[in-house]
Amino acid sequence: MNFVFVSPHFPKSYWNFCDRLRRNGVNVLGVGDAPYEEIPGELKACLTEYYRVSNLADYDQMVRAVGYFTFKYGKIDWLESNNEYWLEMDAQLRTDFNITTGAQNDFIDRIKFKSHMKDSYRKAGVPVARHHMVSTLEAAQAFIKEVGYPVIVKPDNGCGAEATYKLKNDADLKAFYAEDHGVQYIMEEFINGTIVSFDGVADSSCVPLFYTSNYFPTPIMDIVNEGGDLAYWVQKTVPEALRDVGFRTIKAFGAKSRFFHCEFFQLNEDKKGLGKKGDYVALEVNMRPAGGYTPDMINFANSVDCYQIWADMVCYDKVQNQDLNGSKYFCVYAGRRDGRHYQHTHEEVLERYGDRMVMCDRMPEALAMDMGNQMYTVILDTAEQRDEFIHFVQTLA
Repeated sequence: MNFVFVSPHFPKSYWNFCDRLRRNGVNVLGVGDAPYEEIPGELKACLTEYYRVSNLADYDQMVRAVGYFTFKYGKIDWLESNNEYWLEMDAQLRTDFNITTGAQNDFIDRIKFKSHMKDSYRKAGVPVARHHMVSTLEAAQAFIKEVGYPVIVKPDNGCGAEATYKLKNDADLKAFYAEDHGVQYIMEEFINGTIVSFDGVADSSCVPLFYTSNYFPTPIMDIVNEGGDLAYWVQKTVPEALRDVGFRTIKAFGAKSRFFHCEFFQLNEDKKGLGKKGDYVALEVNMRPAGGYTPDMINFANSVDCYQIWADMVCYDKVQNQDLNGSKYFCVYAGRRDGRHYQHTHEEVLERYGDRMVMCDRMPEALAMDMGNQMYTVILDTAEQRDEFIHFVQTLA
C-alpha cells in the first residue's frame, strides 16, 4: 500500500501516524515544507521517501509531488494530512489522482462550511442554532430582533475559533460591520452551553471503532479574544447520551475511514426550541484529530494508542491487537501565556505534579494563540484532583 502523508512534521507528534503505518507494512511517502535535515529522526525512520515543497499551499507543487510518487511507486492508495488546514487540498488531490479511500471534493462542503454542517446535524436528529448568513446591517438587525443579543459571528469556512466574535449590543454590531472581513461570515444565536466533543476513529461504514470525549470548560473563542489561559481534559468516560448523539452524527455526515472531532454544546439551561439543560446541541464537526497534542492526551486517558487504531483502520478496517478496555484517567491540559505572572512557578508545578506529568513542553507559535506558550499535561484519577491542578497552574499572582 502506498500512503502519501501531507505535512507529517506538524504538529511534531504526527510522526506517530507514519510510524504506525510503517509498522503495518505500509509504504509511507511524506510531503512537507520543512527541509529534510530539520525533520525529526523518528519521522525520517518511518518514511520511505520525503518530498520537499517550498509551499504546501501551492497546489501545482503538490500535484508534482504526488505525481512523482505515483511515477516512482505506482498508484497512490491513500492520501491524508489529518490537519484541518489542508482538508480541502487533500480532497482535491484525491479527486485529481482518483484516490477513493478518503474524502473527495463532493464531501468537503458539508464538513468545511459551518452553514452546510447544519444540514447533516439535522439529518442526525441533533438540534442546531438558528443562523443568518451575514449580508447587510439591516438584515442582521432583523435576525437579532428574532433571537436577541448576544450573537456569535465567525467565518463560514474557518478553523477553530479563528476570527470569531461575540457581539453583545448595537455598538458591537456596528463595529463589526464597519470592518471589511473579506470572507463570508455566519451569524448564530448565542447558546449558553459547555463545549464537549466526541472524538475517535470511524471505519468504512461510518461506525466508530474507538471513541472518547474532550471537555472545554471555557470556550476557546473567549480565551483567544480575552488572552486567557486554556484548560481542558479528556474525560474518563463518555456519557451514554453523548455516545448516542455522536454515533448518529458520524453516520449522518458520512464520515468514513477517518479521525473525527465533533463538537457539541451541552446546555447549561433550558433553551426553547433546542432542548433541556444537559441536552446536546450541534456546534461543528472537524474531520481530523483534535488540535495540538490531543491525540497523545487521548492515549494517556484511555491507555490506548490511537495512532495505531487509526493505522489499523487504514489497513484492516478494524482494530488489531489492542485492548480498548484499559485503565481510564482524566488527562488534563493547562496552558500558560508568556508575560503573565502566576502564583506558582514552573519549578513548583513540576515539584507538585511531576509524578503525574505526561507532557510538559513549549507550544509552537502556530498553536500558541489558542493554547498558550507553555503547557502542562497530567493524568489524574478524580474530578477534584483535576480542578485542583488547573487552579494550581493557572492562578495569577
